Amino acid sequence: MCKVYNPVGSLTAIKSHLKEHDLNEYKSVKQLIYFQKTYPEARRQIISDHQCLIEQEKRMLCIEIAELERSIRTKRSEVEQQFRLQQEALAQQMNALSSNHVNVIVRFINYYKKSVLQLKALYHKRSFDHHIQHSLKHLTKDYDTKNNRHQYIISHFEEAVMESGLQQLNQHDRKKSVIDQLTTSIYGALGEQKVVRQLEQLSDEYILINDFKLKFRPALYHKRQNGYIKSIQIDHILLSSARIFVIETKNWSAQSLKNLNLYSPVEQIKRTNFALYRLVNGKVSSNQLGLNRHHWGDRRIPVRNLIVLINHKPIEEFQYVKVLTLNELINYINHFPPCFSDQEVHTIADYLININRK
Repeated sequence: MCKVYNPVGSLTAIKSHLKEHDLNEYKSVKQLIYFQKTYPEARRQIISDHQCLIEQEKRMLCIEIAELERSIRTKRSEVEQQFRLQQEALAQQMNALSSNHVNVIVRFINYYKKSVLQLKALYHKRSFDHHIQHSLKHLTKDYDTKNNRHQYIISHFEEAVMESGLQQLNQHDRKKSVIDQLTTSIYGALGEQKVVRQLEQLSDEYILINDFKLKFRPALYHKRQNGYIKSIQIDHILLSSARIFVIETKNWSAQSLKNLNLYSPVEQIKRTNFALYRLVNGKVSSNQLGLNRHHWGDRRIPVRNLIVLINHKPIEEFQYVKVLTLNELINYINHFPPCFSDQEVHTIADYLININRK
């Protein structure tokens, strides 16, 4: 079985993006695709759940309002009973002061006391309504709150449902926004994983390095493209006893192949090939890779460009680049005869793996 190093690049990008936005619940590309497919139904389910919650709240409010009405009536009766008892007590005190006394001073004192009691009884009577309101304050406040909420639900049921589910809906919509930004990477990862599964079928003489990244200091000048190469990123590098295969994976639809706005993968891979060829063969020329020397002279490491299209490919052929479908990949790789020993393949692989880690 082919030896594989590193996860595919699109998957690494996806994990980084999800971590940046605190979405750590998704562990696979399939979960992300499932979320996208079920998003509308899941959103409707959230609303349905909150419709049930609001209906349940409305029923509970009816029960609580009825209980509060009974409590208010009971409390009012108790307060009214206390008021009558207090009024009767004041009347009895005033009657007790109505007896005739011969002593003028006593009569004057009783008259004064009776006047005070009359004022107290009058004040008590006039403040009765306020006393009732104060005694029932906590009950009536709770009643008004629940009754207002109940009336609002009846009159604005849909608004109440959306307010109830707002936080959950916002979280759900935020997830969709974040995951939708990954759509290209998701389908890229699916394509790259399919390529990896195909290449894993090769024997253990093959070595696969996924998501190879390298920066050049100083930058490499590319005469053909008249520009400098500061860095490269390669979906897959497959090392074999025949050559190095630089593989770019594109999970494009037939319509995407005709899109003039998409950057040419042919130009992309030729640029990458130039940089990688210069890198490894530069090390061969300086004898830093330790390849066996041929009696004719210095050897070179051939680097072959492959673009693997998962579903569709153009009918045209391109210079220096072979475009294959996924099903054609293994047969094409096995077509080339060996020209390196297993030890030399591992030497080249170790070098690339080490500089990729750096």
